Amino acid sequence: MKQFEQSDAIKRLPDQFFAKLNKRVQELINEGHDVINLGQGNPDLPTSDHIVEALQKAAANPKHHKYSPFQGYPSFREAVAQFYQKEYGVDLDPENEVALMFGSKIGLFEISQCMLNPGDTALVPNPGYPDYLSGVALADANHELMPLLEENDFLPDYKEIPKEVLEKAKMMFLNYPNNPTSGVATKKFFDETVALAKQHDFCVVHDFAYGAIGFDGVKQPSFLSSEGAKDIGIEMYTLSKTYNMAGWRVAFAVGNPSIIKTINLLQDHLFTSLFGAIQEAATVAISGDLTYVQELVDIYESRRDVLVTSLNEIGWKVTAPKGTFFTWFKVPQGYTSKQFADLLLEKAHVVVADGSGFGSLGEGYVRFGLLDSEERLKEAAERIGKLNLF
Repeated sequence: MKQFEQSDAIKRLPDQFFAKLNKRVQELINEGHDVINLGQGNPDLPTSDHIVEALQKAAANPKHHKYSPFQGYPSFREAVAQFYQKEYGVDLDPENEVALMFGSKIGLFEISQCMLNPGDTALVPNPGYPDYLSGVALADANHELMPLLEENDFLPDYKEIPKEVLEKAKMMFLNYPNNPTSGVATKKFFDETVALAKQHDFCVVHDFAYGAIGFDGVKQPSFLSSEGAKDIGIEMYTLSKTYNMAGWRVAFAVGNPSIIKTINLLQDHLFTSLFGAIQEAATVAISGDLTYVQELVDIYESRRDVLVTSLNEIGWKVTAPKGTFFTWFKVPQGYTSKQFADLLLEKAHVVVADGSGFGSLGEGYVRFGLLDSEERLKEAAERIGKLNLF
């Protein structure tokens, strides 16, 4: 059968890290093994009943059986503006400063197509979410890596980025609370980011996927809460993590009107809009009493404490992360990240993400997801302990 050649754009795409991991995990499950999968960022708890009920009711409305308005219903965009004002004190114009998206994964991919020309440069964190690089590659643009080092609390050190790199940069990706390192940012850091972007004339894209998940009583700041942030950037917020709505594929970008306009323009060519019933349910999710979100964060914090305590008890000296539902731990001496992750998978049937899959500076670490019960997290630690590695 004839094999058709892929386009150059497709050939530029890096390997999809999680797709390869999933394949091996499924093979072990098919062989009958009890696998504890802590390798992905897929929430294990169900969406809240009141959100599901809102969807069920809205799905029966014939209005939603037709195409939605291209850029979504004004009621949802207005709810996004009210949410940002209530949670972060950020004023948004729902007409010009909010764009709805089919999950932030596609938004983070789209933004490179919106903002970068062939040969342009994007600043990308190392380690970082792999799809930043995918979007840059499809746009035929270049990237420069910003090191995220433990000694700097996994924040980029702007003084260490060469001036010539900053001068040619057109866009910067940031993500706090951070995947994979679980590092958190401060308003002071975001203030410095705004000043740097204005000085060197590039836009900032802040991936706020884990914005609600901060521990030890610390609320994570929005990038847009820094003065002047809307002048130079946007923030992307997904309902996948905070509201256990990963399968619903609903998110939004907020901030600079010219960037929002460009996202909407691209999406007008790609899609109509989200299913109207999902927009109604998402409006319910981010409106009103949000105490149930804190209850979810408390569950993750308790799981974090159980996992950290259990691993320390088997001799693996690890520290508790400050945000996200991930942990980022150093591997034992004598192992690469991949070797150690493979060992846990094959011998303990515990899935963790190999840190090198997030970039060269992820080497020496593995990422655990806090996405199973406390009992299963304890069992994962016990299985690892039986390997007598520590």
